[in-house]
Amino acid sequence: MKKWQFYLLSFTWGLPMTLIGCLVALVLVIVGYRPKRFGWCWYFEIGECWGGLELGVFFLKSKCSGYYIMCHEHGHALQNTLFGVLMPFIVCIPSAVRYWYREIVKKIDPRKALPEYDSVWFEGQATRIGEAFMQRKGVRN
Repeated sequence: MKKWQFYLLSFTWGLPMTLIGCLVALVLVIVGYRPKRFGWCWYFEIGECWGGLELGVFFLKSKCSGYYIMCHEHGHALQNTLFGVLMPFIVCIPSAVRYWYREIVKKIDPRKALPEYDSVWFEGQATRIGEAFMQRKGVRN
């Protein structure tokens, strides 16, 4: 995929998530956060050690989240161009439910073994395509 295709698809077929991202980004800029670039996306660092959240061409990440999370969230942005208007229903909502389920289970029983985060198809795919994209662009950890 070329850069212009990414943005065209993000602002047409993937508009629902990108529009939410634009609104969140606007609010964050107004309250003083400054976006940074990673690949073809812009991101904001917010909070401590919670992971990340993709919002179209934008993503949020915690300050302690590193290269893996950034690639993963960029992968979700690429998924947004593939799944478009279906993205909230087949990736975002299931991902959010799964994330919070895992957080609750860890609080209730920290010893409970949970499957790897990428074991579900949409999370594993996001990581694989995000890391492959960054490798093709020559971005390394």
